[in-house]
Amino acid sequence: MAQTLLMPKATAIWLVDNTALSFDQIAQFCKLHPLEVKAIADGEAAQGIKGLDPISTGQLSRDEIARAEANPNHKLKLSEPKVRVPESKRRGPRYTPVSKRQDRPNAILWLVRNHPELKDAQISRLVGTTKSTIEQIRERTHWNSANLAPMDPVTLGLCSQIDLDMEVEKASKGRPLPSAAELGATLQSAQETERLTPSYEREEEKEKEIDADAVFRKLSSLRSAPKDEDDDQY
Repeated sequence: MAQTLLMPKATAIWLVDNTALSFDQIAQFCKLHPLEVKAIADGEAAQGIKGLDPISTGQLSRDEIARAEANPNHKLKLSEPKVRVPESKRRGPRYTPVSKRQDRPNAILWLVRNHPELKDAQISRLVGTTKSTIEQIRERTHWNSANLAPMDPVTLGLCSQIDLDMEVEKASKGRPLPSAAELGATLQSAQETERLTPSYEREEEKEKEIDADAVFRKLSSLRSAPKDEDDDQY
């Protein structure tokens, strides 16, 4: 793995302020242009950046700085790192353990149904499958379509919730917002709401609809009933 200098501008600021190195030496070490280093020294550039000591970070030794100060033609070299960082592997299809490969079709079906915005390449990255398999499950031409059941790939351990959320967020960018008709909820128009009558007006209308003659007839029958019973006793 090729060594790279951490925070080149911050390192250049520290070297300008704390060493007698030439602009060319600092520019060569920090991968900057000599005029940019001169602008840093004059205070015309990188004013808001705090200097970074390359000695404390282990990227440069005091002896190396001393040799460069004594010889203007000496080129600074990065110190050998004490810890070797392994090279990152090339990104490719996600590896799925053999024990979980049988669950991939169920996970693909879950993703197709619950996140139709995901592209085939995104589903492939999440569960480690091929585009042909995704198309077969999407079109229900998979050899085992009758027995498939949608299952969350996070629950199955095929991917993490963070990876799933990131892919869904990427797929959702640039998509238009759903319309009210798609959401299934619409607001009534102003004309419809203006036609609505208050509840107390409805109650008054109900009271008007009551037949007054029927009410008085019922009351007179209740009053006459006790008199008839008294007449029968005598």
